[in-house]
Amino acid sequence: MLITSCKEVAFCYNKYSKEESIKNLSFLVLVVFVAASLSGCATPSPAGIIYTEIKAPVGAGEGGMNYNKVGTAKATSVLGLVATGDCSIKAAAANGGIKTIKYVDYDAKNILGIYGEYTTTVYGN
Repeated sequence: MLITSCKEVAFCYNKYSKEESIKNLSFLVLVVFVAASLSGCATPSPAGIIYTEIKAPVGAGEGGMNYNKVGTAKATSVLGLVATGDCSIKAAAANGGIKTIKYVDYDAKNILGIYGEYTTTVYGN
């Protein structure tokens, strides 16, 4: 299309009003959000987009569910950029003075990917 006058330039520029542009952008953002939410990405543990707080088993040893001691170890994450701490089974067992591990649980809490807290709990004697 060949533009021959300032009037035609103004028409092309004003073809869509600001309200229509915002409406179209809002609709596009909504479509992308719904598509991402329904994409069905499978993860090894349940995870929420906005908030996650789960407790999951890690493993079990021999000897049933009888235990005398509990030890925990924790790690944290900030903005997914910085993560600190030792939430290993070894650290949790040492913190509880456990020599024989009966079973291990894992807790995770994450808020909007801004702050995450991950805890390993060891039960044993």
